Amino acid sequence: MFYLLILILQMKLIRQITDLNKAISNQKELGFVPTMGSLHKGHASLINFSKQKCKKTLVSIFVNPTQFNNVNDFKTYPQNLDKDIKLLKRLKVDFLYLPTVSQIYNNKEHKINRLNKSQKVLCAKFRKGHFEGVLDVMGRFTDIIKPKNIFMGEKDYQQFFLVRNFIQRKYKTKVIACKTIRDVNQVALSSRNSLLDLENLNKVGKISLVLIKLKNLIKKNIQDKKLIKKIKVDLVKKFNIKIEYLECRNLLNLRTNLENKPFKLFVAYYIKGVRLIDNF
Repeated sequence: MFYLLILILQMKLIRQITDLNKAISNQKELGFVPTMGSLHKGHASLINFSKQKCKKTLVSIFVNPTQFNNVNDFKTYPQNLDKDIKLLKRLKVDFLYLPTVSQIYNNKEHKINRLNKSQKVLCAKFRKGHFEGVLDVMGRFTDIIKPKNIFMGEKDYQQFFLVRNFIQRKYKTKVIACKTIRDVNQVALSSRNSLLDLENLNKVGKISLVLIKLKNLIKKNIQDKKLIKKIKVDLVKKFNIKIEYLECRNLLNLRTNLENKPFKLFVAYYIKGVRLIDNF
């Protein structure tokens, strides 16, 4: 009996769509956590939230080539499958799906969603085709898995915003945002952090603290347009980083109108060649 119980509790590792269909065909309360691997505590928080809300949880690990606008970025994206599998087993995930590119993109007729002009802000302005790739793959995953809920982190709030609007308009699936997980230095956990040494991670922590203070100052005076420009210049000079954008946008439509609206301070920057994003 004990041996049978262990078998029941074991995570099912799935590589083929046919096996996936058999495993989840009767799962009506399925939570889905899409990832590109190199998992950390941020992913663990998404998984734990899914386990709280849903009867079963499926995690995918798939480095999606269509969302990389930089070939070198795709080739160097951090991966550690053995470590990821061990973590997912400890978290008692029900299903792990490891598809190939051909499995996901076997349907050539799948419609690609283009962003309109108003949506080409923040990362969409600097990463041509990135979010089209994200929306495409998320639509394909949703077609295959048909989850009740999809869980995504707020660290890439723009990604969550676009995916939520796209998926909930087209499917019965709900997309749920989960809070950004940070380390003791206020660094947002990210797979890309593994590409930085300790010295530069400490710099990222200091940058985060500056931006948290900046967000609080903006709350007090949202009319002060010069403040962001000043801090941006100071950050570039002090930490030797390249900032793509540093700006505030409201959470309702990601436009710059902040009056009486909840908003975030969004940032994307390069430090030692590694691109990081965050919001506060």
